[in-house]
Amino acid sequence: MNRVPPDAGATPPEFLQLAGHPLRWRLLSELARSDRQVHELTALLSRPQNLISYHLGKLRAGQLVSTRRSTADRRDTYYTVDLTRCGDLLAAAGASLHPALRLTPPAPIVHARRRRADARVLFLCTGNSARSQIAEAFLRHLSNDTVAANSAGSHPKNLHPDAVRVMAEHGIDLSGHRAKHLDEFTGQRFTAVISLCDRVREICPDFPGQPEAVHWSIPDPARDPDGYPAFQRTAAELHTRIGLLLHRLPPATILEIT
Repeated sequence: MNRVPPDAGATPPEFLQLAGHPLRWRLLSELARSDRQVHELTALLSRPQNLISYHLGKLRAGQLVSTRRSTADRRDTYYTVDLTRCGDLLAAAGASLHPALRLTPPAPIVHARRRRADARVLFLCTGNSARSQIAEAFLRHLSNDTVAANSAGSHPKNLHPDAVRVMAEHGIDLSGHRAKHLDEFTGQRFTAVISLCDRVREICPDFPGQPEAVHWSIPDPARDPDGYPAFQRTAAELHTRIGLLLHRLPPATILEIT
């Protein structure tokens, strides 16, 4: 008879060690909804700041979360969860127990025509010249226009040519888009209002119906000295985030499936 070594499989997979702690799981759950600062997580979880910082450090060491300095106040830091890495590690954790337990990715969003949009999302940044325009276009494209996506800025300026260029790489034409002031959407109802700029987050007005307030702390690629590659990185990050967002939005009523 073959004997299994007594320590075989004794160490839980990395993801379970990191995420299995109740407080770290709650931190991941909050960050899965929105980027947050430490003081916000402290208030949401009703735990001391030093304890929150300790567990965030553990999650950072495991590369489940990352940080970005706020562009509104460099003394502040936003924490972001890497949901793609979480998914990969979670799938591997199941397979390590038994091959039949390897998780499969969620089914892709069904493409359809002439569906009624049951979800409305507004993306906000300062200039409405790059980040929010890219996010709006990706949401329309990836949802096959089943989600009513809009974007605006607190201080609108001309659409950045590199935003048009980078979206053309994804087969999306932004050339006819215009920048809009967030006042154009005052009084309208949305499922979610997503701020992409740390500055606009601090002045974001209230919207009726209490839409979900989400923040994605994404630097302005137009201010990045790296130039056009910064737009490519921004587009790649937004493409990933929008793809994940679609699984959180209310499903639309399907009239015709393609």
